[in-house]
Amino acid sequence: MELDFETCRKAATSRDSRFDGVFVTAVKSTRIYCRPSCPAITPKAENVRFLPTAAAAQREGYRACLRCRPDAAPGSPDWDVRGDVVGRAMRLIADGVVDRDGVPGLAGRLGYTERHLHRMLTAEVGAGPLALARAQRAQTARVLIETTGLGLAEIAFAAGFGSVRQFNDTVREIYGRTPSQLRARRSRPAPGPGRPTRPIEADWASRDEGVISVRLPFRAPLHAESLLSFLRDRAVDGIDAVDDEGYHRNLRLPHGAGRATLVPRAGHVAATLHLADVRDLAPAVARCRRLFDLDADPVAVDAVLGADPALAPVVLKEEGVRVPRASDGFEIAVRAVVGQQISVAAARTVLRRLIAADAGLFPTAEELLTRPDEAFSMPESRRRTLRALAAAVATGDLDLDGGEDRAETVERLRAVPGIGDWTAQYTAMRALGDPDSFLPTDLGVLRGARAAGLPDTPKTLAAHAERWRPWRSYAVIRLWRMQ
Repeated sequence: MELDFETCRKAATSRDSRFDGVFVTAVKSTRIYCRPSCPAITPKAENVRFLPTAAAAQREGYRACLRCRPDAAPGSPDWDVRGDVVGRAMRLIADGVVDRDGVPGLAGRLGYTERHLHRMLTAEVGAGPLALARAQRAQTARVLIETTGLGLAEIAFAAGFGSVRQFNDTVREIYGRTPSQLRARRSRPAPGPGRPTRPIEADWASRDEGVISVRLPFRAPLHAESLLSFLRDRAVDGIDAVDDEGYHRNLRLPHGAGRATLVPRAGHVAATLHLADVRDLAPAVARCRRLFDLDADPVAVDAVLGADPALAPVVLKEEGVRVPRASDGFEIAVRAVVGQQISVAAARTVLRRLIAADAGLFPTAEELLTRPDEAFSMPESRRRTLRALAAAVATGDLDLDGGEDRAETVERLRAVPGIGDWTAQYTAMRALGDPDSFLPTDLGVLRGARAAGLPDTPKTLAAHAERWRPWRSYAVIRLWRMQ
């Protein structure tokens, strides 16, 4: 798949970092591909091609630039906006579904044949599911090579490769160096005067006893205070917390438990990951990125919201407000049900009692079904709703981790007794990553609208909010901050 040449050429020539992750620049003369913001000398127009993903470039025989690390760029914001099968597939691949279940498992989750799925992904992103998963495995392997003391054979299997030979061949093909040569690079001298610095998202701290520190890039700007204050207000003891050091979060990962500490910095989020199993590195990174909405395009969002005179002053004052999303979709749905018609503080108290027996991890749907009635400090009708929700998730009738069609998932949520439009849309906004959910009946949204001089009845506000599409979820966060 080729992109519009002139548009991409202008972005690459100006080294516009907003396009990092949207496409890569493949240089035919050197057979190397770079991110648009690469500081290297701009190649001649006749020597470049523009491809939609690192996997597409690798598929055509290009090697990753070791200066700009295009494989470590932020993800494309397209996958957040799009709820179609390609967007869903990209999110699932990032979460490691192909490594765990293979292409048949991915195709089964999406409801398509393997052949048709391969055809759609190749047409849209220039590579099929195996090539996309291979690119992610190579990136995970590079991180482990450069940051850990694990043996190379251990890294091969931890990154998801089927054999050491496959690992060696892939690393050599993608990076133009053997795993041993990549490991040797980490001991090179720090950049000095006149020597270019390494990109921030490639500066990895060391791993010690299951701890890996990585830098998660994002498209600037990012309004960190809004993220942290939202999560602080909703933190539940034993699950997550916000303090002066950052946001701390326990994670339920495919191969074991984990814990993440996320600290927003200039140009990146510093993530310290405590992993019981190093195979969970890629899923942990993907879930942390999703949680902090790091693949968003804040310039595009703010351009639409800032065009409304009522929101323009706050958009100008607080640029880059994100939607705090989720590392666990079922948890968000439970929080939404618990929070119906009670305060945020009261909801935290109820949740603490509900999770008390789970040693720091939010209960799974199956675990919630085994809870005695006394654990549910809420009206009987709401307890029945939570049990019905858990049963739907446990049986597979409801998928809240972004792998299903968003509109269909919202309808299935509404079909659960006791779940109305507010709960379904809140879950879609945070668990499913829908950038265009709206909550016109929410009291905080209406208060924020009133403070901004906007219509303050559900019907009139919903009509006004049509001008904020496709970013109404971001408008919700801003209105909550204005109340």
